[in-house]
Amino acid sequence: MIPLDEQQTRARAWFESLRDRICAAFEAIEREAGSSAAFEYTPWDREDVSGPGGGGVKGLMKGRVFEKVGVNVSTVAGSFSPEFAKSIHGAHDDPRFFATGISLVAHMANPHVPAVHMNTRFLRTTKSWFGGGADLNPPIPYEQDTADFHAAMKAACDAHKPVGDYPRYAKWAEDYFHIPHRKVQRGVGGIFYDHLDADGAHFEPAFAFTQAVGEAFLSIYPKIVRRRLDTPFTPEEERQMLAWRGRYAEFNLVYDRGTLFGLRTGGNIDAILMSLPPRAIWE
Repeated sequence: MIPLDEQQTRARAWFESLRDRICAAFEAIEREAGSSAAFEYTPWDREDVSGPGGGGVKGLMKGRVFEKVGVNVSTVAGSFSPEFAKSIHGAHDDPRFFATGISLVAHMANPHVPAVHMNTRFLRTTKSWFGGGADLNPPIPYEQDTADFHAAMKAACDAHKPVGDYPRYAKWAEDYFHIPHRKVQRGVGGIFYDHLDADGAHFEPAFAFTQAVGEAFLSIYPKIVRRRLDTPFTPEEERQMLAWRGRYAEFNLVYDRGTLFGLRTGGNIDAILMSLPPRAIWE
């Protein structure tokens, strides 16, 4: 058991409560579609012995609407390897770390329903900070869905200025969620932020903004899913979705920081790679 201070306890509790509400919302959509699919939860313990340990819970559901959706939470602590520590904010001179967060990826059965990614996290090295964001990944983009998703993220940012900086975080997402070797964007964007100062008096505004991002996601994404889930689709549109998923997998395996962080810190392999689609093609 990792000893947690008051800030760490609050952050972990928030991520776990957000997980519970998101999973309930997704299961409700499955019920509306006539499916009995539900999340299966698998606890795991950190395998790396370089510190106190910790672990998390992998949540996975395969249903009629959500072909595969993972919603994971974790709370871990330990020490980075000397080489990896050089790349982590505040860990260059002291490799010890603490991290807690939520990570979500949904791959949908209908190509007209956009896939989505969301994660928020609290980390502490010699510095404390929040990071995360959410981005929409439609195989077949709709301007209304893109506009509504961005509007929700912008509203979360605008309510928490100056911590919430929508123009900066939207551009950060555009730059980050890019596949250089394909010269294409991974999706239609959203927001991304990192190293949001949470030391001392900065903790409360940074935490409040991170909570707002989670609430914005929970508010808008189920609405978009319900809007598109009954749209008829053709075999060619399904093939388009599978080819797009191949690009998504390439990004997550080659460029994604979260994947690298999990693999370098003794995370659960199945939980780390839950972001990969259940089916994909390369062509």
